[in-house]
Amino acid sequence: MAYGERGRRVPVVDLADRRALQRYRPADAEVIEEARRLKEAALLDFGLTESAVASWLYAKCHHQIPTTAVDTAAVVASGDGSCLLLYNPDFFVGLGLDGVKFVLFHEARHLVHRHLFADPDLRADPVFELASEVSINHVALVRLGRAELPLLNGRPTGVNPREVYELYRADLTAHGLEPLTYEGFVETDMRVYGELKRMHHPPVPERRLCVRLVADAVPADQETVDLVASSALLNSLLAARRGHPGAEVELLDLMGRTEDGNARAARLWGKLGAGVLRGETTRTRTVDWWQRWLVDVLASKLREGERLVYPKKRGALLAALGQDPLLSRRGPVRDKVLVIAYDTSGSMPNRVITWLTELVGRIDGVQAHWLSFDAVVMPFVPGERVYGGGGTSFQVVADYAEGRTEVNGRRFEETPDAVVMLTDGYAPPITPAEPEKWIWLITEGGDEWPDRHTPAMDCHRVTTGSR
Repeated sequence: MAYGERGRRVPVVDLADRRALQRYRPADAEVIEEARRLKEAALLDFGLTESAVASWLYAKCHHQIPTTAVDTAAVVASGDGSCLLLYNPDFFVGLGLDGVKFVLFHEARHLVHRHLFADPDLRADPVFELASEVSINHVALVRLGRAELPLLNGRPTGVNPREVYELYRADLTAHGLEPLTYEGFVETDMRVYGELKRMHHPPVPERRLCVRLVADAVPADQETVDLVASSALLNSLLAARRGHPGAEVELLDLMGRTEDGNARAARLWGKLGAGVLRGETTRTRTVDWWQRWLVDVLASKLREGERLVYPKKRGALLAALGQDPLLSRRGPVRDKVLVIAYDTSGSMPNRVITWLTELVGRIDGVQAHWLSFDAVVMPFVPGERVYGGGGTSFQVVADYAEGRTEVNGRRFEETPDAVVMLTDGYAPPITPAEPEKWIWLITEGGDEWPDRHTPAMDCHRVTTGSR
């Protein structure tokens, strides 16, 4: 996924190799610094006002590398699950802030497109490639309040949707067919594709013009794309439900544009539970928002320090012997320590406890420690009967999890990577030693004070009727 029409060459370095990218023909230090400033300013604007989806998506691109190995900008999704944003410093400086915002929005939207429109035959159709460029640039112009494409050296960059529409209108008129208005033409992504297919001579882009259109030029592992895009959409959806008006408007528009004639996208939106923004519910299944949110938060807090790698030589040997290939870890990786504490001072939903137990049991490489608490901490093993009913204290959990107090004559000697608290929230607030590690699940009718606390902690309401 690389922006624009300037990428006329296949990259000379592996675009998934971070060190090679940083070494290859670096730009001047001043240019790199200015390009980085423009990129950061653009991403800040996305998060505050203009695109919750792009903001969350780039938050998951943990490596954002200025490099001249690409002519413009590209998002790389590699097979090890990592996502990289690559940008040419000279290109960004030449565009200026508004142009950088346009390019980054364009690239984010391409990643979402690849997630929602994953059919290989569809993506292989050059008319669909053109339709994607038209649709994405139209949305970018509208959402970013622009009348024209960004200029570089006085010339517009990218595919101009109105110019393509004029070619479409002229083609259909010349053959006695009735063209749609521009507004009808760009109404949905599949509508653009369907109308371009009506043309006798669609103005498809030449494969040599865009590095993204050169086969395998930019790594775009579909599993990684699905993981990153789905997570970004989920976070945007949660932001919309919590009252972010920009996120709600953007997602409603994205849903409306991508469901038309696209069964996969409709299924993905249904699985995500996005119909709630329209006042709809999914008939066939219950979507528990807190569960999706918790999985996403845990994934970030328990991420392995060293990536999984595929040992090529050993893999080839195993394949020759008829065995399945295996992934191995590069470098020593310890088990992650997870503390799960739930409040037994009141009534806790049994199905929540059951789901949480099963979830933790399925997380590879996690050492789980289970606590129940009211005014005291009571460690237990899943399946054991737990007791409670007294007053509630969050501080007793913090004191035990941080190794300051003993229970049954023993201190907790591990350093937790995450602490999950299931409670109604009604007890004096606390500030743990490492608030960023704490995750609060607040039951119905509870107090979401951790979300308002300084510093704020990860917090979500467990609503048993959530759909």
